[in-house]
Amino acid sequence: QVQLVESGGGLVQAGGSLRLSCAASGRTFTSNPMGWFRQSPGKEREFVAAISYIGGRRRYADSVKGRFTISRDSVKNTVILQMNTLKPEDTAVYYCAAGESYGLESDVASRYAYWGQGTQVTVSS
Repeated sequence: QVQLVESGGGLVQAGGSLRLSCAASGRTFTSNPMGWFRQSPGKEREFVAAISYIGGRRRYADSVKGRFTISRDSVKNTVILQMNTLKPEDTAVYYCAAGESYGLESDVASRYAYWGQGTQVTVSS
């Protein structure tokens, strides 16, 4: 059974940092682009960051550029989202996702075939 499990969410004050981790099991995702999305109550799921399957290309939403960094460890089959200088508007459930093998690192949720259950991030002002 393929699973993506996020961890590292929590409550943090504005200006603080959190490190989200996404662990894959059931298969390896070394050939898959990986992404992070988030969703706040009453809002659509939105793109946060993505990384190519080789790991050399990254893309970010404008709202997180310069504050968030996505990386991957193919040996550990994990993807990391380092979030710095957090703002209250970053509050959301964060989801890890895996795209199709050898696909592009997309900012479109429908391009991702596998999803985790999400981890809550709450940033207090």
